[in-house]
Amino acid sequence: MGHVEIPISDLATRLDEALGAARAGEDVVLTEGGLPVAKIGPVESASLLARLAEEGVIAVPASERAVPRLPQAEAAKDALSSLLGRLRR
Repeated sequence: MGHVEIPISDLATRLDEALGAARAGEDVVLTEGGLPVAKIGPVESASLLARLAEEGVIAVPASERAVPRLPQAEAAKDALSSLLGRLRR
C-alpha cells in the first residue's frame, strides 16, 4: 500500500481524507515545511476484521437490526415483575 502526504496546517480540513486513507490501509504522512513529522496509519485489528468479513469467516452485524427477544427472557422478565409486585404489597 502507498501513502498520502498532508501538511499539518491542512489536517483539520482534510481529516476525513486522512481517516479514509488509513481505513483503506494507507499510511498518512503529516508534513511541516515539506518534511515528515508524524504518521497516521491503519490499525491492524481493523484490517484483520475487514479481511475476515470479506472471507466470510465472520459476519458484521447490521446496525439497524434489533436484538431478538428470546421467549425465555420474556417469561423471566414477566416472572420477575410479578414477584416484585407481590413483594411491594
